[in-house]
Amino acid sequence: MTKKQYIITGIGVVVGLLAGYVYYLQVGCASGTCAITSKPVNSTLYGGLMGGLLFNMFVTSPKKKDK
Repeated sequence: MTKKQYIITGIGVVVGLLAGYVYYLQVGCASGTCAITSKPVNSTLYGGLMGGLLFNMFVTSPKKKDK
């Protein structure tokens, strides 16, 4: 991966981390039985993973040179 690809994926992770935490604060889980949203750490890490995967979809691969 190139530096640009790492930066785009990193931005996605940071956006996902913030979105996961905000989701925990706004929605959360009242009963405590939800696997992802019952704790802020779980929700934040899941959001970071999803954000990284989402932004990684927009990364283009470098073209290979023909020999």
